[in-house]
Amino acid sequence: MPAISIQFSEEGGKKFAEITGRNIGKELPIILDNQIVSAPTVQEQITGGNAQISGSFTVDEAKGLAIQLNAGALPVPIQLIEERTIEATLGALSVRQSVVAGAVGLLMVGLFMVLSYGKLGLVADVGLFIFSVISLALYKLIPITLTLPGIAGFMLSIGMAVDSNILIFERFKEEKLKRNISDALEVSFGRAWDSIRDANVATIITSLVLMNPLDWSFLQSSGPVRGFAITLLMGIIISLFTGIYVSRNLLRLFVKEKKK
Repeated sequence: MPAISIQFSEEGGKKFAEITGRNIGKELPIILDNQIVSAPTVQEQITGGNAQISGSFTVDEAKGLAIQLNAGALPVPIQLIEERTIEATLGALSVRQSVVAGAVGLLMVGLFMVLSYGKLGLVADVGLFIFSVISLALYKLIPITLTLPGIAGFMLSIGMAVDSNILIFERFKEEKLKRNISDALEVSFGRAWDSIRDANVATIITSLVLMNPLDWSFLQSSGPVRGFAITLLMGIIISLFTGIYVSRNLLRLFVKEKKK
């Protein structure tokens, strides 16, 4: 004969023993969602936290009752409100569109640098191109899957790289009025470095907090945010290299050629 076994916690077992002790020979209904799903008769006081429901029901009925007791709720009718079919290519399409948008933004930034700073802007564009090549190469080698947040982090790091060049060029405009071009270049890098360092260190700290590399429970640990933080952190470190080392040496070479 089919039967359903029920096991209570220690506290629940004590309460159930008290209830069954007061209701021997009476029905003890089991109510879920304001409906009686079963009303077994108490044969004796049940102690120890284990009980069994038996009766004249089929195996399927016993299984259904067990499912109801485990789920804690009765089945309810399902009403279809809205149905959508999303293709697997939706995510890939969004990423492609974001890459295109990023490429357009990169070209516009390059054009802005040339229009604003002339030949100096061209040097900055070369540094920006090297920055992009190194970043994408590292994404491939590590490897890093470019999601939408990751692309956003990469584009933001491009902005930080351009910002470094702008600080240097603006300082250079002032310094070349006071001394020769070669000295003005070195002084410009030296005096702009403090601002560049502080801005990038602050962004690196923010990236590390978002990455949460130590998995601290009081910080977030979602994948998209970490993807954004990783690409941003890598971009900042690479931009420091291209902005301070690559662009600086290209400008030194440019100044030497100009002297000749």
